[in-house]
Parts: sequence; structure tokens; C-alpha cells
Amino acid sequence: MHYYRYSNAEVSCWYKYLLFSYNIVFWLAGVAFLAAGLWAWSEKGVLSDLTKVTGLHGLDPVVLVLMVGIVMFTLGFAGCVGALRENICLLKFFCGAIVFIFLLELAVAFLAFLFQDWVRDRVKEFFENNIKSYRDDIDLQNLIDSLQKINHCCGAQGPDDWDFNIYFNCSSESKSREKCGVPFSCCIPDPAQKVVNTQCGYDVRKKSKSEWENQIFVKGCILALEAWLPRNIYIVAGVFIAISLLQIFGIFLARTLISDIEAVKAGNAF
Repeated sequence: MHYYRYSNAEVSCWYKYLLFSYNIVFWLAGVAFLAAGLWAWSEKGVLSDLTKVTGLHGLDPVVLVLMVGIVMFTLGFAGCVGALRENICLLKFFCGAIVFIFLLELAVAFLAFLFQDWVRDRVKEFFENNIKSYRDDIDLQNLIDSLQKINHCCGAQGPDDWDFNIYFNCSSESKSREKCGVPFSCCIPDPAQKVVNTQCGYDVRKKSKSEWENQIFVKGCILALEAWLPRNIYIVAGVFIAISLLQIFGIFLARTLISDIEAVKAGNAF
């Protein structure tokens, strides 16, 4: 570890410890995400059999938790150590990674706005693939149920999308009790019922479509999300701006600290 003592140039303690404080939060959050993800995988037996990760055709939400945890842990660690040890390499890595993530967010937002039909098709395909794996993973099941209950929707484009799942398929070959039904999260809740009826969606699609509206949500989740976005555009924009400002603030701190360190080293060279 190198310490620098110069009358003309010195590393600002304010920027140094502000950057450290900024990153310690992300580092601890990354540790929490990693711990939660590994615990969830241990509960599902994935840690003892990693082939289960590739065996699921849909999305395992735990993978997202672990990916976010790894990114936050790595960047938080690089920022903390880089600030404390005045390590330019770690600080440049941290700064470059934040810039890359920021530019990636802008590019994704711009392309999503520019190619809305393509995005809609990919979301539809993604949702249908996860419907197929609905019963294969409890975390994925809970995620889809939450999405349908919160948005009062059923399936990607409608209740018939549940034919993609072998348990809910209306095929005559299926012997599942859930055949030609929908998950309970598609059902319109009854305020008088305090206990959730998990069988409320049984056989509902055997009835005529005119009867569905009295029992289940008939709007697809893609349409529900498309309707939700304009209503909450200020909230979405506010969250995006807040995240962007945090990233810009981190970039500013890192660049300022790098400049201070380089100035001190330049002064030492003379």
C-alpha cells in the first residue's frame, strides 16, 4: 500500500470515503442477493445437482437474483477496494462497468421504443415458454401467479395460452385433473372468501367463452402490461431517472478520485 504526502496535490478524503460508502451499500446488497439465491437453490436441490438448471425450459427467477448479486458484489468490491487502496485499475474497472451498464440501459430503452412489435413478439414467446414450465419450478410458478394476480390477466394473450402447458391442455390425451382449466391466479377473487380456492380454475375452459368473464380474467398479460405502462409512465420515468442519477454520481466520484490519484503520482514523478 502506498501513501502519498504532497503539499501541492493530494487525494481528497471526501471523494475517497464517499465513493467507499457509495459502494459498500451495493457490495452488501450483492452479498444479500447471492445468499438468497444460493439458499433458494439449496432448498430446491440445485446445488447438489446442477443439471437441474439446464433442465428447466423456462426462466428460473433464482438465476436472475444470482446474476444481479454477482454484478453488484463485483462492482461494489472493486469500488470499495479501489477507493480505500487508491487503486487506479480497480477504479477504472468500476467506472468503465458503470458506464457500460448505463449505455446498455439507454440502448435497450431506445431499441424497445423503436422496435415495439419485435419486442412484443419476444415477450409473447418468452411468456409462452414459461407457461410450458409452470409446474416444473416453484419459483417460476409463484412469479407467474403474482404477475397474473397483480395485473388481473391470464396467459400471454388470453386464457387459451394455457394449452401450452401439458397439465392444463384440453387435449383428450391428457389425464390431468387440471385439464382444460387455468391456474388459480387467473380466477376473479371473491371478496367473501378468506381462504384462496386453488381449484377455482378447474374445467373453466370447458365452458363457453361467454361464461369465462364471470369466473376468470380474460385479458392477456401482454395487453395488461401494455395498458399499465401509459398509466404509470411517470413512475417508470422517475425510477429510470433515479437509477441514472445514481450511476452518473458513481461515475463522477470514480473519475474525480482517479484524477486526484493521477495528479498525486504526477507530482511525485517530479
